Amino acid sequence: MGTSKEPADLGGKEPDPRFTLANERTFLTWLSTSLALSAGGVAMAAVSPEAFVPWMRTTLAVVLVSLSALCAGMAYPRWRHVQNALRSQAPIPPPALAPLFGYGVAAVALLALVLIVTGR
Repeated sequence: MGTSKEPADLGGKEPDPRFTLANERTFLTWLSTSLALSAGGVAMAAVSPEAFVPWMRTTLAVVLVSLSALCAGMAYPRWRHVQNALRSQAPIPPPALAPLFGYGVAAVALLALVLIVTGR
């Protein structure tokens, strides 16, 4: 018997390593995205008070950092769900939060653009 585990003990059949590694790269990309969102939020908070209306600057910073926390917090569960789907040869679950991140970042960018153009 030995100490090695059979694929059934791990919750399904071992997937092709390329798929497992692609899933891991996607996980790391979610974490990189989280870091970028966090850096954007910190940068927005550090912008000179004369550049933007203070309450809007704070709002944009809070939205970016909140998206960052959500992104980082959902990276591992997403990885786990995809890995389980690969092991059970089930359909890959759709990235449910992707629209939230896309629209959230787009909204922040548009608001920042308006503030830049209007000089507020």
